[in-house]
Amino acid sequence: MERIICLAAGYAFGLIQTGYLYGKIIHKDIRQYGSGNSGTTNALRVLGKKAGIIVFLGDFLKSVILCLLVRYLYGKNMPEMAPLLMLYGGLGVVLGHNYPFYLHFKGGKGIAATSGVIITMDWRITLVCLAAFIISVGATRIVSIGSLLVVTIFLGMWLGLGFGGFLSLSGVYLTESYVVVLVFASLAYWRHRANIKRLLKGTENKFGSRK
Repeated sequence: MERIICLAAGYAFGLIQTGYLYGKIIHKDIRQYGSGNSGTTNALRVLGKKAGIIVFLGDFLKSVILCLLVRYLYGKNMPEMAPLLMLYGGLGVVLGHNYPFYLHFKGGKGIAATSGVIITMDWRITLVCLAAFIISVGATRIVSIGSLLVVTIFLGMWLGLGFGGFLSLSGVYLTESYVVVLVFASLAYWRHRANIKRLLKGTENKFGSRK
């Protein structure tokens, strides 16, 4: 039951579509431009740097707030399970962000929201993901490469730290967490499938492009 509650609460938080709401304020639906989604990269491309920063922070913080709320509610009574429930809550945020029912399930790609989950779960993974994103995007100017690298590192390091006994989960909860983190990565790859096709063709948009 706790898992369902956290997923549902996360989905509700994920419905706060920062990009869409910001666009409504300036009377522009960003889903009608660029890549057609309401996430940070498209907001940056269509509406500029200020919009990109605001959208990122909004989508990032909704995951952070939800995960911290789950930790507060379950951390004392269910400390052995709380980190797993935080993952479920964060997954709910990503699902709500990617598939908002009131926008015909047309949302973003969930990377900013996933980043918010990562930073609340483990500082080591956060630092590696941040460095990898900055270096990869700086070298290639392709945001999708950095985004996919982040979720891949998240999955890889979570598995590595878990098998090494360095996570605050154990037993069946730890094993279950592997599956949840795999879902995070799978969702990101699925939402980036068009980007992956363009990467393979060498036609992916680079940072700063308004195409």
